[in-house]
Amino acid sequence: MSDLIIAVVIPAYQVENEIVDVINSMPDFVTSIIIVDDASLIPVHKIISHLADPRICLIRHEVNQGVGGAMITGYKKAIEIGADIVVKVDGDGQMDPKNISRLVQPLIENEADYCKGNRFVHAEELSSMPFLRRLGNITHSYLTKLASGYWNIFDPTNGYTAIRGSTFQALDLNHLSKGYFFETSLLITLRLQNAVVKDVPIPAIYGDEVSSLSHIKTMVTFPIYLVRGFFSRILLQYFLLNFNTTSIKILLSIPLLLFGLIWGIHHRAQSINTGIPAATGTVLLAMLPLLIGFILLLLAAFEDIRSVPK
Repeated sequence: MSDLIIAVVIPAYQVENEIVDVINSMPDFVTSIIIVDDASLIPVHKIISHLADPRICLIRHEVNQGVGGAMITGYKKAIEIGADIVVKVDGDGQMDPKNISRLVQPLIENEADYCKGNRFVHAEELSSMPFLRRLGNITHSYLTKLASGYWNIFDPTNGYTAIRGSTFQALDLNHLSKGYFFETSLLITLRLQNAVVKDVPIPAIYGDEVSSLSHIKTMVTFPIYLVRGFFSRILLQYFLLNFNTTSIKILLSIPLLLFGLIWGIHHRAQSINTGIPAATGTVLLAMLPLLIGFILLLLAAFEDIRSVPK
């Protein structure tokens, strides 16, 4: 790793002394430690002022921009210094910097463009995760597969990530969320670039820290973001940036499903009102389009799963 410039970005908001331990645990092969103080009320510069590590680069936002905004600032700084690989590590001590070498290895070996930690392969760490967080992460994981098109990953909410500098430079930053949806929006944007994403088994550490993300807010807002992200990806991936057999299946399935549904509901309501059972042909005229449309949509989903970049 000695010939690579590896930068670590730490978004810092309301972090306390845990960030000191994170910085002190940073491996020697890390070239730069970029800390983005996202207008934190806890003065980050005072907390780390006694650290003499020359790799530290502190950037402060005068106005809070969210974790995504902080990461975009950090990524840009890393690219500015010529980073080959940029790693995201939170400042709350949940991500052990000792695992950075494991996280970046697929990037070094040209096996991936973007790597994410996966906590769910470790039974002990999974059982130690708070129940609500565990339930939310599993649910979000499956929904994110659908939205991003990366069916091969299982822990999309994991913020312990590493990306090639060249991969980040190719992304459209306008598609990235500046809030807590950042990781998911990054996955959706990476999919449009056909970037290879890989899970890396890495345990998380759960202490007494309190998440600043409300569980209620997560359940209400994230599904909206995911639905929006899904339709945006399908539109771009299969109609604006490309057009293939999957596009045709989607185009054919939608009118068939709508026709069968509308026809069936209309004649079912008519049958209830008149007391006269619908004719066999009328029922078939509703069922056949529904069946064909469902099969086409299922085939399109299979093709979407097979098309994951590898």
